Amino acid sequence: MKVLGLLTSKIAMAQINPTVGDLNGNAEKIVEYIRKAKKKNADLVVFPELAVTGYPPKDLLLKPSFIRKNREKVEEIVKATKDIAAVVGFVDSNGNKIYNTAVLARNKGVLGVQHKTHLPNYDVFDEKRYFQPAAECKLFELGNLKIGINICEDIWVEEGPTSVQAKKGAQLIINISASPFYAGKIKVRKELLARRARENKVAIVYANLVGGQDDLVFDGGSCIFNEKGELTAQCRRFEEDLIVSDLKVITMPEEDPLEEIYRALILGIRDYVRKNGFTKVVIGLSGGIDSALTAALAAKALGAENVAGVSMPSRITSRASIEDAKKVAENLGIELKIILIADAVDAYAKMLSKEFKGTKQDVTEENIQARIRGNILMALSNKFGYLVLTTGNKSELAVGYVTLYGDMAGGLAAISDVPKTMVYGLVNYINAVEKKELIPKSIIIKEPSAELRKGQKDRNDLPPYDILDPLLHAYIEEDKSKEEIIALGYDAKTVTEVIWKIDHNEYKRQQAALGIKITPRAFGFGRRMPITNKYEG
Repeated sequence: MKVLGLLTSKIAMAQINPTVGDLNGNAEKIVEYIRKAKKKNADLVVFPELAVTGYPPKDLLLKPSFIRKNREKVEEIVKATKDIAAVVGFVDSNGNKIYNTAVLARNKGVLGVQHKTHLPNYDVFDEKRYFQPAAECKLFELGNLKIGINICEDIWVEEGPTSVQAKKGAQLIINISASPFYAGKIKVRKELLARRARENKVAIVYANLVGGQDDLVFDGGSCIFNEKGELTAQCRRFEEDLIVSDLKVITMPEEDPLEEIYRALILGIRDYVRKNGFTKVVIGLSGGIDSALTAALAAKALGAENVAGVSMPSRITSRASIEDAKKVAENLGIELKIILIADAVDAYAKMLSKEFKGTKQDVTEENIQARIRGNILMALSNKFGYLVLTTGNKSELAVGYVTLYGDMAGGLAAISDVPKTMVYGLVNYINAVEKKELIPKSIIIKEPSAELRKGQKDRNDLPPYDILDPLLHAYIEEDKSKEEIIALGYDAKTVTEVIWKIDHNEYKRQQAALGIKITPRAFGFGRRMPITNKYEG
């Protein structure tokens, strides 16, 4: 590797997929990748942020035993560094204070540690709850190379640790990171890293985490930029990788937004299911586009043999919907169970007839159907150990067009951060990539309907999705006020009604299954709104 005219050692990036809390497994993986890097004749191998503990460890960090055991694992990892140097993320401690830390080890010894300086406390990040900031930005010498090491957020800060270390004489900056995915973020990262390299005249090694962790997906894409801000190496995205770089300039690839979202959802589903000890999933197949997309993603992530679809028609369900559910299952090669719910609906009507006497049928009876279906899916989950994947999209969840304890019942809301218009884009992308109609055209062109009452159409209850989705984006992701959104040209009555629905359905969302984050502002941990809330606009 050539940096500013100095011939130095070969540097490897070990882009690994750790599991939060699996200290033994993570340490074994790190040691394994150290050995792999040695076989590739690397002299330095760089791992992601908190590789030992997994990221984010959240309140595991409040357990003294967890901190102690993670430090013990670091000692084991250091012993594996004979004839190679390694930078590894772990949790350091000093008394009752803990630090998000990178250790630099070589030849079975520790050359030094660097604590994280800037602790993010926004969106999905909560690091000030746990960690103390670094007291200084250090410089390390490795052979004839002066190195500055910093951690994730540190490199995003203008005139931050990267600049401090460069002014101290660093020729190479190593940034270990756990940067979560959202659509388009890799472009933002690369532009930032290129700018930091140019303005500080340093090469940058950026090692990012890969894998799914609860609602987050880490997309990897670890990369190296030379001192001119030119990309010289990049790891694959959405999978583990090990690259040894020689700093030859490569072309920055253009990212297809639909492809990266597709791969993020697959990785998120796969890791959530497998890391939590499940093998198979079950999905309510309605014959609609949302459940078809969810089934296609699950089959790709887990294998068709590990996905079961369940069609649960009532007397209202159209024959076309039943046939479309069958087509999806057949095309994907997944099992399909058909369970009729008409008798259960009748039983509920009879059971509640006295209580409901003198009232008209309304959304109550519609939601009973959805809750029967949710109950059936959860029964199959209990009996056979399946994880239930819910199928609601972000547009529906935003405005409460979902049934609590009905279609919201499940363990993972696979597409709950995917707006309805993007659902169509992903379905068309999948069919194009697979070069066959995995998801039938009849589903794609079908007008959306919950089919909980005769003649029901989404458009009778909601604005058209090509209007609703941009409006939701403005209010949820951009935090625009009602007045600002109306000023963009939206109908004032529509805006008022949609915002009311968003705000008054927070109680539903906070009881929803965890969803996979693929936008900059997903529901859940990254958007913490009060349920009891009288603010308007």
